[in-house]
Amino acid sequence: MLSPALATMREQLDTTDAQIGVTQTAFFASAALFSLFLPRWGDLVGRKKILLLALGGTTIGCVVAALAPNVAILGVGRVIQGIAGPIVPMALIMLHVQVPDPKRYAKLMAVLTAVNGGIAGVDALAGGWLAGNWGFRSVFWAMAIVCVIAILAVLGGALESRSEERMPMDWVGVFFLVLVLAGLYFSFNEAGKLADANWPLVGVLILVAIVAFVVFWKVEERAEHPLVSTTYMRQRRTWGLLSTTLLTMTGVFAVMNGLVPNLAQDAELGVRLGADVVSFWTLTPYAIAGLVMGPVAGQLAAKFGFIRVLQGGLVLSFVGLVVTALLTESLTPVALLVISIVIGITYAGVCNIMLNGLGVVLSPKDNQGYLPGMNSGAFNLGAGLSFAILFAINTVVAQSSGAAAGYRAGILSGAVLMLLALAVSFLIPKPPESADESAEEQIVA
Repeated sequence: MLSPALATMREQLDTTDAQIGVTQTAFFASAALFSLFLPRWGDLVGRKKILLLALGGTTIGCVVAALAPNVAILGVGRVIQGIAGPIVPMALIMLHVQVPDPKRYAKLMAVLTAVNGGIAGVDALAGGWLAGNWGFRSVFWAMAIVCVIAILAVLGGALESRSEERMPMDWVGVFFLVLVLAGLYFSFNEAGKLADANWPLVGVLILVAIVAFVVFWKVEERAEHPLVSTTYMRQRRTWGLLSTTLLTMTGVFAVMNGLVPNLAQDAELGVRLGADVVSFWTLTPYAIAGLVMGPVAGQLAAKFGFIRVLQGGLVLSFVGLVVTALLTESLTPVALLVISIVIGITYAGVCNIMLNGLGVVLSPKDNQGYLPGMNSGAFNLGAGLSFAILFAINTVVAQSSGAAAGYRAGILSGAVLMLLALAVSFLIPKPPESADESAEEQIVA
C-alpha cells in the first residue's frame, strides 16, 4: 500500500527521497530479522499467542507511523511494523498443523500465500487513492484497521498449537543469527549505492556477518536446546531450499518491482508511460495473475509435487525474463501487460508459493518454525540483494552503452540467477508424501 504513497510522504514530512528510502530499508530489515526467530518462539510458547503479538506490534507501528511528526519517528514506526515479517510463515505452520493431509494442505496453502501476494493489486491502488485524497497518514490508519480486524479474526477463528517438546528459547543463538542477517542485509544495501557507497563500511559489515556466523555455529553445536541444530543446517532441506529462495528472489524481485516499471516510464525509450498509470500496465496485472494462479498452483502441487511445480515455474520465469530483455527497445504497453501477466503467473503464482510451502512441509516435527523463519529471511535478503546487484549492473552498463543496454543487462542478469536457482532446486529433498510419513523418514541429508 505504501509504494504509491512514498512521494506524498516525502512532501508532507518535508524530507528527501533518500530519507524515505531509509525508512523502507529499515522496515524490510526489521521484517527479515523478526522472521528468523518468531516462528521458532511460537513453536515453544504457542503460535497463536506469537501471531497475536506480531499483529499487535504491527498495529502499534502503524499508529506510530500515522502520527509521526518527522521522518525519524516514521522510521521508528516502520521498524516496529517489521514485526509483521513472519506472519505469513506462521500462518502457514498453523494451517499445516490443522490440515496434515499433504494434498489438501497444498491447495489451502496456495490460496493463503496467493492472497498475501498483493490482493490482486488492490492494495497498491487503494494506497495511491488514500494518499492522493487524505495524505500518507490515512494509509497507515487503514493498515491499523486491517490489523485490528486480523486480531479479531485470529482470536475468534484460529486454534492454538505448539511443539510437543517444551524447552527454553535459544536467545544467544537468536542474537548471533540476527547479526549474520543484519550484516549481510545492510552491506548489500550500502553496496547498491555504487559510487556513493561507503566501501570500508561494506567490508566491515560483511566481516561482522562472517564472524557472527562462525560464532552462531559454535553456539548451536554446544547449546542444549539450539535454535536450529547444526545437523539440520547441514541437511539439503535447509541449505538447498534457502539457496533456491535467495537466488530466485535476487533474480526476479528488482526486475518486476524496479527495472520494468522504470523501463516503462523511461523517456529515452519507447513506452513512456506516466507514473500515474504505470502500475495498471505492470504491477497490478502482475499481482492479479499471481492471485488467480495461486490456487491452480496448489492443485498442481497436490498432483505433481512441490518441487516439480517449482521447477516448472522457474523455467517459465527464466523464459519470460529473457523475452523481456530482448524486447527492451521495442516494448509497447500491451507487451508490458503480457510480460507482467506471464511473470505474475510463473513467479508470483507458482515459484513464490511453492518456496513458501516447501519451508513448512520440509520442517522437522521437533522444530517446525526454524525453516519457515529462515526461508522468510532468505526472501527478504534476496529482495535487498536483487536491488543491489541488478540495479548496479543496470547503472554501470547504461553509463557505458546507453539506457536500453543497461535495462537489458540488468534483466538478463536476473534471468541467469533464475537459471542458477533452477539448478540448485534439484538439491532440495522431496517432502513427505503422506500425513503419516515424517520428514526424517523421507529427507536424506
